[in-house]
Amino acid sequence: MNKYIKENEQRFIEELLDLLKIPSVSTDKKFKPDVLKAADFLKEKLEKAGADKVEICPTEGNPIVYGEKLIDKNLPTVLVYGHYDVQPADPIELWKSPPFQPEIRDGKIYARGACDDKGQMYMHVKAFETMMETGNLTCNVKFMLEGEEEIGSEHLVDFVKENKEKIAADVILISDTGMISNEIPSITVGLRGLSYLEVEVTGPNRDLHSGLYGGAVPNPLNILAEMIAALKDEYQCINIPGFYEDVEDLSREDRKAMAQAPFSLEDFKKEIGLKDVEGEVNYSTLERVSIRPTLDVNGIWGGYMEEGAKTVIPSKAYAKISMRLVPHQSSEKITQLFTDYFTQIAPKSVSVKVTPHHGGEPVVIPTDSVAYLAASQAYEDTFKRKPVPMRGGGSIPIVAMFKDELGLDSIMMGFGLDSDAIHSPNEHFGIFNYMKGIETIPLFYKYYAEMTKKAKS
Repeated sequence: MNKYIKENEQRFIEELLDLLKIPSVSTDKKFKPDVLKAADFLKEKLEKAGADKVEICPTEGNPIVYGEKLIDKNLPTVLVYGHYDVQPADPIELWKSPPFQPEIRDGKIYARGACDDKGQMYMHVKAFETMMETGNLTCNVKFMLEGEEEIGSEHLVDFVKENKEKIAADVILISDTGMISNEIPSITVGLRGLSYLEVEVTGPNRDLHSGLYGGAVPNPLNILAEMIAALKDEYQCINIPGFYEDVEDLSREDRKAMAQAPFSLEDFKKEIGLKDVEGEVNYSTLERVSIRPTLDVNGIWGGYMEEGAKTVIPSKAYAKISMRLVPHQSSEKITQLFTDYFTQIAPKSVSVKVTPHHGGEPVVIPTDSVAYLAASQAYEDTFKRKPVPMRGGGSIPIVAMFKDELGLDSIMMGFGLDSDAIHSPNEHFGIFNYMKGIETIPLFYKYYAEMTKKAKS
């Protein structure tokens, strides 16, 4: 297989560049035609790779691209999940090259979606092609590629519920996470959940002249800032009553094992341009970004925001807030706790509205399953060292949904790096990582088939 991959490396890269040129931004309706164009692109490539029954399945939102190759009912079935939608590219002015004109620099592909998730998702299409062309497909395979992950996978749940027989499988394979480094591979075995919402604080019934009214009326921006500040204490602990009630406290042994993962705090600070870090007291940086819940303001606005001056007291102020959750926390419960507390701390001079957007549940994957062991062996073959099991700080809400609806665990074989700047300007994905993924994924199929057969005998 490696010979085929090497011979077709340039084509594999060029195809990814073509996909990255499509601005399939799901959150902005003006990009809807491009979202559909990306779906058409994937349909064509799956068909050329040898998949059967490839179709674009409509939903009330963006479509799901489905395809399959069933070679033997006695073999295990792998369901590949990925997403072809991307985050907005803003702020455009901070990109060194246009976000939808992919450019290769220093062995990395720079473009929006390069790592999250077009590059990682497309590895599976090319790995499938490689297995088909070299006669090495050892499992049945199904593809389910969606276009709404970046806006909460709103319609994927209905698709899964309505198509359980169609997408039935033995394991779900996902590449939408990362690894420690190109020298130290890792497999994500845990993800934080998410509660994402928007708050609105309203004061006077219109914007007011700050000279005529200043000092006598509530300023929603000032009040919103004070309310946000009240969400955490001086130790960076979250003040919402009941917030930590269901948080799992890891044992000293588990925390000690996590601390063995290679990590340089100085490199961490240098890479993101910080002089120092902060966070919940008594926890390390690695623990803060993986096993502890968080609360962050993702955006805040109101009043006059254009160039120059306009002396007003705004009528309204807004903020978007996300909370990352850990095992046993419920996104629905946390959203309600936040709403109750935020409303309670508001002064009588303003009214408050809290609008939940989307959420997801935290998840932990067992490390003794056949699927995990197969993935571990695949990484060991290509990286020449056993991968480290790691909990990720991000959220992929559909992983918990898959477990609830299909009863299946997901194996998260990520090949990205923390430094790939996903969701940020100058997002990129290393060509090494892209090609290494295409090389490693077929080995997962090989070992998964072998280990499943052995487990049954």
